[in-house]
Amino acid sequence: MKVDKAEIEAIQTLAREAGEKILTVYHSDDFDVEAKGDGSPLTRADRLAHEHIVAGLAELTPEIPILSEESESSDYDLRKDWEVFWLVDPLDGTKEFIKRNDEFTVNIALIVDRVPVFGVVVAPVLGTCYCGGAEYGGWLVDRDGKHRTLQVRIYSGGTATVIASRSHRGLAVDAFLAALTASEQEPEVRSMGSSLKICLVAEGVADVYPRLGPTSEWDTAAAHAVVLGAGGNVTDAAGDPLRYNKPSILNPWFIVSGGGGYHWSQLVPQTEDGE
Repeated sequence: MKVDKAEIEAIQTLAREAGEKILTVYHSDDFDVEAKGDGSPLTRADRLAHEHIVAGLAELTPEIPILSEESESSDYDLRKDWEVFWLVDPLDGTKEFIKRNDEFTVNIALIVDRVPVFGVVVAPVLGTCYCGGAEYGGWLVDRDGKHRTLQVRIYSGGTATVIASRSHRGLAVDAFLAALTASEQEPEVRSMGSSLKICLVAEGVADVYPRLGPTSEWDTAAAHAVVLGAGGNVTDAAGDPLRYNKPSILNPWFIVSGGGGYHWSQLVPQTEDGE
């Protein structure tokens, strides 16, 4: 299944509208924060964006099921037979939102046969919209409506630019950076929140983003599609493509990289207990 030009524009508009709803809360004095069952925060902005996106997608493609981070259930029995579905994070980076550091996004992805084939990532404060997929290419639309093609960097050694999580760096990433320093040179490290980390690789701003800690599928799917459209890769720690609609909604450790075929997976610690 492919989305056509009209659907692409509709999805971009839907994500931007959700972003506007988020900003009404962001610029208010009451986020109405509560804790979800897993201890992660939930705000009024999460709920508003979720309701708007789900209603919009249901109207645009009523035949396609939707899984959102704020859906009532993500139980595998409900979705195990889904070959095509929308995967949504209505507010990715809720911790960044609460800290008011502007680094949060709206994520909408179309999953087909466990692969994110198209994605839209909107950063409401920045006014940027990242779009793309392997069969579509990748592009960025700024707040003035100007389009720019996304293209990943080619890395073949030397000083790399590495993106690290602002809130969840962890010991495993420190070990990855130490191994990269020993193998090449000390890298430049930039911190960022939400799925903007993946988008920076798609944009050619960074060479690699090692995520060696817990994430969920809705955190990554939309930006994953964008980086594929820009010529990059998203693999697990063993170097295999990251897949979706697994029995567990949690992702394994993964690496987002640009071009050049560098052996990033060889720099990953052997166990997933460094976070």
